[in-house]
Amino acid sequence: MTILQDLESRLTTALAAVLGEPATASVTAAADLRFGDYQSNAAMVLAKQRKTNPRALAQEIIDKLDLAGLATTEIAGPGFINFRILPEAYAAKAKELLGDAQLGVPAIGEGKTVVVDFSAPNVAKPMHVGHIRSTIIGDSLCRIARFLGFKVIADNHIGDWGTQFGMILHGWKTLLNKDALDADPIAELLRIYREVNAAAKEDAAVMDTCRNELVKLQAGDEENLGIWQQCVDVSKRGLQKIYDKLDVSFDHWLGESFYNDRLGPLVDEFLAKELARVSEGAVCIFSDGTKKPEEDPFRVQNKEGWIDNPAIIRKADGGFLYATTDLATLQYRIDEWNADQIWYVVGVPQTLHFRQIFDAAARWGKTGDFRHIAFGSILGEDRKLMKTRSGDNVGLVEVLDEAVERAAKVIAEKNPDLENADEIAETVGLGAVKFAELSQNRLTDYVFAWDRMLALQGDTAPYLQYSHVRIRSIFRKLEADFDASSAAITLEKDEEIHLARLHARFGELLPTVLDDFRPNLLANYLLELARAFHSFFEACPVLKSDEPLRSSRLALCELTARILNTGLGLLGIKCPERM
Repeated sequence: MTILQDLESRLTTALAAVLGEPATASVTAAADLRFGDYQSNAAMVLAKQRKTNPRALAQEIIDKLDLAGLATTEIAGPGFINFRILPEAYAAKAKELLGDAQLGVPAIGEGKTVVVDFSAPNVAKPMHVGHIRSTIIGDSLCRIARFLGFKVIADNHIGDWGTQFGMILHGWKTLLNKDALDADPIAELLRIYREVNAAAKEDAAVMDTCRNELVKLQAGDEENLGIWQQCVDVSKRGLQKIYDKLDVSFDHWLGESFYNDRLGPLVDEFLAKELARVSEGAVCIFSDGTKKPEEDPFRVQNKEGWIDNPAIIRKADGGFLYATTDLATLQYRIDEWNADQIWYVVGVPQTLHFRQIFDAAARWGKTGDFRHIAFGSILGEDRKLMKTRSGDNVGLVEVLDEAVERAAKVIAEKNPDLENADEIAETVGLGAVKFAELSQNRLTDYVFAWDRMLALQGDTAPYLQYSHVRIRSIFRKLEADFDASSAAITLEKDEEIHLARLHARFGELLPTVLDDFRPNLLANYLLELARAFHSFFEACPVLKSDEPLRSSRLALCELTARILNTGLGLLGIKCPERM
């Protein structure tokens, strides 16, 4: 039980005693530590309902409140109840956390299955800088959800089926350089796609040829299916190298092609159940009229007023669209994986698409908690979308390689004799890229600034990694191994108390990250913890203190290192022992 939960439990008991009936109470962390550690507005809320004096009710509650060994209280303002946690309670909590592998984090997801759909690049195209956000946010949410007890199924819903394959098939047969394919398969597939695409724009006959190749593929032509499978296989190998570098993994790679056989029956079912109808030859899902127009994803406003905005699930020519595939995918995840929740980590531009999919799924009878976890764009230092000089998207591999190169230079300047410098440069460089992403509110656009993200000071991953390194260096100076679990913890100085306060907050904060899918809350907490440690380290001698204070402070150092290592790990960032 966290300190917050303990306070809420005791407050709920006191409320029941005062009111003579069951009541619930919420407690929140105080925004300003001058007024205490936690506060509750329960007296104000109840006094308004009962038309009584909130301060008087707050005093009645406090008189019934048993806070022995935990906290003191005071009434503030119009009736807030403020709680100040006793140093010995924080010391006891620190001692408890040292023996807890979960570091006080509750298993709120136990018994729930969540599917996380993230990254999802297109086959035969290189990943670019825009894929950073989905890949890194999705991976972090998977890690956090698992730590919170959820059964997590990570699915890379790759784009491995679609109109681009008509051009790739034609290019494979007429333009392919086998040596180039062996050397860099994705680059060669992109080259032939671009050349055929350019030719198709100039010559209608080329476009017709591409369409014919696509029709043959969709009809199951053996040769074209074989080429398509080779494209998928070489693309997956190229993508896997990037995921290995990023330490990102998936339980499944069920791409669009996996659902191909389900699309026709799905459309037939929607027609049979009158969830969709034929309009101008296409099968469309229209509004069912149950929502206000401004809340209805199948209605849009123009100068004439509100008009239909249907989702097409089968084109007039018989082709299927993303909406069809996404509905089939959602059905599979519920029926086969028993998903209670499905999270789609996809950019803001797809907001309307997912509103339509979730609405259609609900009308179809597919129940669950479906979330579109949207995110903004990455900008260059000119505050424009990151592009190469030729106007192409910046390649993800190039970004990651540059991060490692820049980190190596920073490390060489600080510690030229460091062992395993290449390995540490990779840990620091990739960690910097991930933290720059995860420390932002996911909905905001952010500027990709190399010097800032690799700085050893400031709100960066290297600063947090250095904090961990600094703690580990303390333990390397010891003559014998230190058993933190056996140490008696006492808290005297303000800096010790504040560090222990933040230790206790880890288990309270982590579940809130999933309230609105905000890994930046964890990132900001870790920065606050690191700053608190440095203040503690400056004010409270550790190795030079006499026993038992020395062991107490070493235990606080150990707990800080564990939380930093665990917290950064949940963001997908590794902690080196040296830097």
